[in-house]
Amino acid sequence: MAHALTAPRPAALLVLVGAAATVGGALIFQHVLGYVPCKLCLTERQPYYLAVPLLAAALLLPRRPASWLLALVAVIFLVGAGLGAYHAGAEWGFWPGPSDCGGGAGPAPAGVNDFLKALESTRPVDCTAAAWRFLGISLAGYNALIAVVLAAFAGIAALRGLRRG
Repeated sequence: MAHALTAPRPAALLVLVGAAATVGGALIFQHVLGYVPCKLCLTERQPYYLAVPLLAAALLLPRRPASWLLALVAVIFLVGAGLGAYHAGAEWGFWPGPSDCGGGAGPAPAGVNDFLKALESTRPVDCTAAAWRFLGISLAGYNALIAVVLAAFAGIAALRGLRRG
């Protein structure tokens, strides 16, 4: 059964579902739960936005091209894991975060007066302050862990698919 899941098409589907669930979870935190993402949070989503259509294409392609796409996706998720690790490290104070870190958009003001009031109290979201933690791990930390798992799964499937030809 484990070998069946690492064939290119099933692996592409599994990684696609994992990637979509991860970025979907981030969007729920933002749009439903009201967490405003920082600059790094938004950057960490980009590998998912790139990988999802590549994984969908891999579902439609023969084994060898699908395997090459999975290899590319593995590299993309390794980059994503690096972004998540950098962000989590900045949150823990292991190294400085970006000096220009601002945030994503909060709720839109209803009118000009509301906008001017919002400017008085609005602060950019700080990339070095975790907005949420579970078991001591922030969203950036979970992103790094999930991206490593997705990269490993895509990479293993790519290698197996390329070996079989």
